[in-house]
Amino acid sequence: MTAYKDFFAGKRVTLMGLGLLGRGVGDAAFLADLGAQLLVTDRKDKAALASSLDQLSGFANIQYALGEHRVADFQNTDMVIKAAGVPLDSPYIKSAQDAGVPVYMSTALFAKFAREAGATIVGVTGTRGKSTVTHMIHHALARAGRRAHLGGNVRGLSTLALLPEVRAGDIAVLELDSWQLQGFGDLRMSPEVAVFTNLLMDHLNYYPDMDAYFSDKANIFEYQEANDTLVVGAQIRDRIANSRPPASPVVPEPIPADWQLQIKGAHNRENAALAAAALRALKLSEQQVRDGLESFQPVEGRLQFVAERRGVKIYNDNNATTPDATIAALQAFAGERIVLITGGSDKGIPLEALAEEINKRASSVVVLPGTGTDRLAPKLKFSVRANDMAEAVRTAFANARAGDVLLLSPGFASFGLFTNEYERNDAFLQALRELQSSK
Repeated sequence: MTAYKDFFAGKRVTLMGLGLLGRGVGDAAFLADLGAQLLVTDRKDKAALASSLDQLSGFANIQYALGEHRVADFQNTDMVIKAAGVPLDSPYIKSAQDAGVPVYMSTALFAKFAREAGATIVGVTGTRGKSTVTHMIHHALARAGRRAHLGGNVRGLSTLALLPEVRAGDIAVLELDSWQLQGFGDLRMSPEVAVFTNLLMDHLNYYPDMDAYFSDKANIFEYQEANDTLVVGAQIRDRIANSRPPASPVVPEPIPADWQLQIKGAHNRENAALAAAALRALKLSEQQVRDGLESFQPVEGRLQFVAERRGVKIYNDNNATTPDATIAALQAFAGERIVLITGGSDKGIPLEALAEEINKRASSVVVLPGTGTDRLAPKLKFSVRANDMAEAVRTAFANARAGDVLLLSPGFASFGLFTNEYERNDAFLQALRELQSSK
């Protein structure tokens, strides 16, 4: 498999966005190893990016433009690879396009070259559930002995750097957010097996409206062939059908009632049904599907059981970054006494339903600082403000009693108090460790 090597070797590549999550670092190291002449540009400065820059210090063929973007770097180059979340109206991307410079995204490039090498591409998107469904599919494939690669929106992982591992007959299972799917649209390609879980209000601080949000996500099916597989949740079926996709959208039947999942919530049984339909399309037997789903453990930060302390069951739902996700988490513990940690940075989403559910189901609420919290707190019957995660955990645990559920489910983005949602996740786990050591 040399196509991807030839594509990058000796080329001038502008990598837009290095970041701190590891994906940009992995992409940069991979491209530099292939012999690309790399220019990394990021609005963050050298000090803010120190941990990422340290990992790339050994590459003589990487140059940097930090603390700013420069138009010339997007015009005097052979290609631009942009990170997820670059504004839709970025003048730098427009300057590249006006200059005839191709603009790519790394996960889409992985999918292009993996497909050319003979791999099957499975893509999963949706506002809620895409991480769980992606990991379910990958877990079941691996358990059944199939060669499968997990990529896309995965913490610390450069999907592009997986290319040397790909062989004909492999399956690449990709979690794809709306931003990554912009790259699929640019390449006019869609996965052979696509799963679209749902479309709920999210990212309205980025997209002008829900139609624009859906338009990016629709790239998961827009360029499929008629004989490809399109599995959809019931909530989004009609909207997708009205888009006249090449492959017929299929809403799967619920999984059998006697299948015993190790993850909580009715929404996760729906996720399992979507995963099961994709696995059947990939030719797993019914027993292999069942074995895979029943043995699956929750993904970190997604309604994940962490520990039980003094009879209090602690769950980490850090990646619930929308009101709908937190509502689903609260409903998963129906009938149990819940001590909730919530709040964060606003996404411009209505909060009435979330406030109603919290008021109905939570016995105690601790809120983290943030612009979203400032909108939510006045709608709650009661809440206690914490200055940071450590204080939130201490306060929540002090309000909990044996038999309670202590649930972190923010319902908002992490920005402001935290650099990103992964930092929030780690802060929660660290606060729990500190709590334990203090006892």
